[in-house]
Amino acid sequence: MLKTGAEIMWECLVREGVEVVFGYPGGAIMPAYDAMLDYPVHHVLVRHEQGAAHMADGYARASGKVGVAMATSGPGATNLVTGIGTAMMDSSPIVCITGQVPVHLIGGDAFQETDVTGITLPITKHNFLVTSAGEMAEVVREAFYIARSGRPGPVLIDICKNAQVEKVEFIYPDDPQLPGYHPPKHAPLEALQKAARLIAEAERPVILVGHGALKSGAIEELRLFAAKTQTPVAMTLLGLGSFPASHPLSLGMMGMHGEAYCNNAIQQADLLLAFGMRFDDRVTGNLRTYAPRARKIHVEIDPSEIHKNVPVDVPLVGDLKTVLGDLLPLVGAGDHEEWLDQIADWKKDTEERDILAWPEDGLLYSSHVIRDLWQFTGGQSIVTTDVGQHQMWAAQYYHLEQPYHFITSGGAGTMGFGMPAAIGAWFAHKDREIWAIVGDGGFQMTQAELATAVQEQANVKVAILNNSYLGMVRQWQEFFFEKRYSAVHLKNPDFVKLAEAYGIPARRVTQREEIQAAVEFARRTPGPVVLEFVVEMEEAVFPMVPAGADLDAMIRRPVRRQPAAA
Repeated sequence: MLKTGAEIMWECLVREGVEVVFGYPGGAIMPAYDAMLDYPVHHVLVRHEQGAAHMADGYARASGKVGVAMATSGPGATNLVTGIGTAMMDSSPIVCITGQVPVHLIGGDAFQETDVTGITLPITKHNFLVTSAGEMAEVVREAFYIARSGRPGPVLIDICKNAQVEKVEFIYPDDPQLPGYHPPKHAPLEALQKAARLIAEAERPVILVGHGALKSGAIEELRLFAAKTQTPVAMTLLGLGSFPASHPLSLGMMGMHGEAYCNNAIQQADLLLAFGMRFDDRVTGNLRTYAPRARKIHVEIDPSEIHKNVPVDVPLVGDLKTVLGDLLPLVGAGDHEEWLDQIADWKKDTEERDILAWPEDGLLYSSHVIRDLWQFTGGQSIVTTDVGQHQMWAAQYYHLEQPYHFITSGGAGTMGFGMPAAIGAWFAHKDREIWAIVGDGGFQMTQAELATAVQEQANVKVAILNNSYLGMVRQWQEFFFEKRYSAVHLKNPDFVKLAEAYGIPARRVTQREEIQAAVEFARRTPGPVVLEFVVEMEEAVFPMVPAGADLDAMIRRPVRRQPAAA
């Protein structure tokens, strides 16, 4: 049957299971938008193409499916770039479809012509330029396969306008056959046996879990492995939720703003088992002094990550879920009581500092807001965040018991990610409670997507922590630049009135005793709701490892002495 290239594109998207696309139309992609009307795909009209990429990303992380974003050529395509880079750093499977000028105009600086395949080459897993309708079906099929397989990532399809209107015979392709692209599954038996020997010899082991555990679906295998070997589990920011926060073996988050006892355990360990993580600088601190007494086992699907930052003793290249399934029968039951007791002692010190960090002095602290939000939602919500102090407090105080409930920008650190990602997550799970925890700075970068939330009646609750600062930058200037504050103070709008201008119910909270009523109001109100929390301006995130410092050289939370009894 003859079909236009645009019709073939939608036919393939439907067969790939696509139900929702986030996008913004324009001249070079208009034929595709016209053909869309004949296919059962829901289009979400965003207010900025960056929001489309973040929504597709949030949808992908919440659903496990491939998210799809669309834009026109030129500025439409370049506005996707931040979202594509975010997805690349965090291994999120999205396919971005952009329009391009007709093939005979390429290279002539035609209206809205931009070399988006060249621009996105470093920040995509792969990209395609479609110059004729005959290429369409095979390209779309391959794009989805590449995006979701192996180490997931973003793929871009740039489609010339002529390729959208040309007609060709449509034949749906067989499974893609890509020479040279064979994502590994199983690690070699010899390497597994060597890893098992190191595990048996270890007295102070620590498991380091990254985003790969969630990407591979290795949740049950991780729990079984930790329980069998009695090995404590530390998580990266993007690994949170892969292991229950309440589990006795959980160490919480590691790294620059990780738990002090967690970082101490890593530095004192004699064996690190890195599962689906890449030894990012925010995790390791000073590489020269990182876990100096520990042998290292690295399970990773992407061979380019092996030895990239940290040399390891046993590399296990393969899918984490598969590798852990192969490794489990080879390891014996562990007994590390003395080691776990030592960690428990370190943990007590952190708990004592934390208890004293909750002063009831009439001020509203961001940490209060996150902790109370966790309590009043039962810890069951899907939480998305922007980037900055609030992101770290959410990681520390919204304790996650389930996987795929914490969606944030890790590697790229993209401000403005939180609210559009929440909208994307809502399309993946309309039956779930979804909160976007955002700062006043990052929120304003994508606040126009409030209109998208209203248009779609997305049941997304937005919690703005308003401290009138770019909080994390301010904290660095306080700690390391003698409080010489530069370009960090924000003159903000009235966020309640702003929300109401979009027709969104909103409330402002200035006292801790108001938090519960505000959260309950948001939860019982259908559709989007905005809560503004006017929080203490100079609150700091603790602990903090200064950039380039040793992982255990943390700036700790000051100990506040309780006033003596009269």
